[in-house]
Amino acid sequence: MNAPQALSPQREFKSHDLVADTAKPGVRYELRPARRPDGSVAAGLYNAWIWLDNPGQYNSYTTDMVKGVILAMRAASNARDVSSVVFTGVGDKAFCTGGNTKEYAEYYAGHPQEYRQYMRLFNDMVSAILACDKPVICRVNGMRIGGGQEIGMACDFSVSSDLARYGQAGPKHGSAPIGGATDFLPVIVGAERAMAACVLCEPFSAHKAYQMGMLTEIVPALQVDGQYVANPLVETQRLFDEFGRQVYGEAKTGAALKEAKALMARGTVNLERLDAKVEELCAKILLTFPDCTTKTLEELRKPKLDAWNRNKENSRAWLALNMVTEARAGFTAFNAGTKDDREVDFVALRQKLAAGQGWVGPLHDQIQPGAKR
Repeated sequence: MNAPQALSPQREFKSHDLVADTAKPGVRYELRPARRPDGSVAAGLYNAWIWLDNPGQYNSYTTDMVKGVILAMRAASNARDVSSVVFTGVGDKAFCTGGNTKEYAEYYAGHPQEYRQYMRLFNDMVSAILACDKPVICRVNGMRIGGGQEIGMACDFSVSSDLARYGQAGPKHGSAPIGGATDFLPVIVGAERAMAACVLCEPFSAHKAYQMGMLTEIVPALQVDGQYVANPLVETQRLFDEFGRQVYGEAKTGAALKEAKALMARGTVNLERLDAKVEELCAKILLTFPDCTTKTLEELRKPKLDAWNRNKENSRAWLALNMVTEARAGFTAFNAGTKDDREVDFVALRQKLAAGQGWVGPLHDQIQPGAKR
């Protein structure tokens, strides 16, 4: 006997959502029909797509957007007809570049009590991802930097455009990456690589992230003359240099970089393969027992959860207090500086602190980008 095309509810369900309306500015919640591996629609079943919709600011999350993600993750977790959750960003430039620096600089800087309350919301956002009863797939459509990297690593799977870039920004912009990076990176990539990523804040390619074990899959996104090509800006044809050092995924330099930029200029970004790979993963998840899958997720999330739950409240308190000193200076510099000069004068800061100058007084203004010119 063939199964019915649509299943009628066998009982009147109670709602376990926190609110009836989850809509918040900057976050979109979309239900897409779930499909089997052969592409056929599984009637009455869906994948929930949660979109960060602030492309003009590289999908950086505002306070309202944080609330929206919490509510959307909770709604998707509760939805009886949702198989998987896809967490992504609008456009092809960025999945998310972290907290909205304009809001940080103009509202939270210098107000630790306010930022402490904001960080409660941020912590709840990360926890909502880690507590979702459905698999959460991060569809990385572009940059995954700073807090964007942290919420991305909280997801269970990551499928990435090979043009995407990854990395932390904390110590370069007045913070510490303790919104998940210092918890998740050692678990995912090991202590030494985590140390380099979190302290040096040097961005790295999707190919390198894939090699490090951060990503489930990468797919090409650049089309030149109608054909997909690998990200030309990074090395993809060699694993090691003549000294045995790994070069796969490293940025090209010199003439090779110039040639790569010319190829980039000829091409267009097309995320169809990214979407197809995400749908492929969702289809594979569809063909599993739902409760067994949820239990498997819960067990495999434990290393991340153990570190996260152990540290998140202490991290919240420190980040709030830091808004009076280094965070205030760093976020102000990023918000008010020019495109090519958004960092404080780190050497002058260290010199002034070494000489005994305190943060109460002119120090903040003396290290801003404008003071260097």
